[in-house]
Amino acid sequence: MTEHERGSAPDVDVNEAIAQAHRREWARVLAATVRVVRDLDLAEECAQDAYAQALRTWAVSGVPARPGAWLTTVARNRGKDMLRRESVFRSALPSLVVDDAVAGPEDQGDPSAIDDDRLRLIFTCCHPALSRDAQVALTLRLVCGLSTAEVARAFLVQESAMAARITRAKKKISTARIPYRVPARTDLPERVSAVLDVVHLVFTTGHTAPVGAQLVRQDLVDGAIHLARTLYQLLPGDGQTAGLLALMLLTDARRNTRLSGTGRLVLLADQDRTRWDTRQIAEGTALLAESLRRPPTRYAVQAAIAAVHAEAATWEDTDWAEIVGLYDVLRGLWPSPVVELNRAVAIGLRDGPQAGLAALAPLLDEPALATYGYLSAARADFLRRLGRWQEAAGAYEEALTMTDNHVERAFLTGRLDEVRAHLA
Repeated sequence: MTEHERGSAPDVDVNEAIAQAHRREWARVLAATVRVVRDLDLAEECAQDAYAQALRTWAVSGVPARPGAWLTTVARNRGKDMLRRESVFRSALPSLVVDDAVAGPEDQGDPSAIDDDRLRLIFTCCHPALSRDAQVALTLRLVCGLSTAEVARAFLVQESAMAARITRAKKKISTARIPYRVPARTDLPERVSAVLDVVHLVFTTGHTAPVGAQLVRQDLVDGAIHLARTLYQLLPGDGQTAGLLALMLLTDARRNTRLSGTGRLVLLADQDRTRWDTRQIAEGTALLAESLRRPPTRYAVQAAIAAVHAEAATWEDTDWAEIVGLYDVLRGLWPSPVVELNRAVAIGLRDGPQAGLAALAPLLDEPALATYGYLSAARADFLRRLGRWQEAAGAYEEALTMTDNHVERAFLTGRLDEVRAHLA
């Protein structure tokens, strides 16, 4: 019996093993199956069937040593069977254009080939023929494995509307004959910007999950970092790629300190900085220095802000003047209501809560922030620090209506209770 075939004891928690395999392996399984069947819908169906079969089989035979390879093999075989049965019907339908080199011999479980497939999948999802919203939605659905309902919540739209959007995007990929491949090296610079934006969104979605019981979706974070590393290897001289990888490494370096031992949110001000990942900080800082040798990009400036936090031995040592200055640069490179919000918070931390409230005031009528809970949470914190308890309570209540992550809700509820105690 090979290592691939040999499984763990059948009494292992199969449901948890499959959940982990979905978080870690979904994109690889789907991408490798797309290469065989050349159809996104069929590949998705086959991947889902593979996970359903795993639920039945692993409960009897145990979890295989390499769950991803097992799932990929089952999904591909399922795809081949369906193609044979439906060959006449499918011959009349447009299929995903796959290069001969891509559609060649099986990779025999080679991890590098599977990673290449995942990169092909993300470039396909981020093709310029698709709208940016469609690119992001497809990547979250296909590359990250989020359900349609989860993607809809991330976009603040109805699930039915998101399902229709994803279906239209898949259909356009087929009918427009969008190729399933990494672009030629000469075309990479103009294509990579959209991909980096999507990879960054995947990272931020994982860093603070918009919904659910977990604060962090580490599978999404790790997947985004892996994709950024792969792009960096493809484009070693690209400043924005180096900047994005630096940003993610410097941010993720704090992962072990963001939750207490009891699972409660720990703010940056209260984190144990001795537990930050010094290896990631060193790598991120080196990448930042490399990216800043070229014209600055928004990712490089964001990474520089993260580096200021990483360099401060304590919260009190944070150079808020430098952070505000970096946000001034960032707002010129990437005008965004969220950048303005973060800059306003930095002003409040540099100059005091009253200055922070004044900086936040113009953003209260910004439509893009109307359902953004962090604006209300920032106001609530400044009001709390000023002892304006009634207004603070209202702001915390407002923030709670716009927060679906259970860990963040627990933190906000705790702060609201503290504020209400002053009103009793």
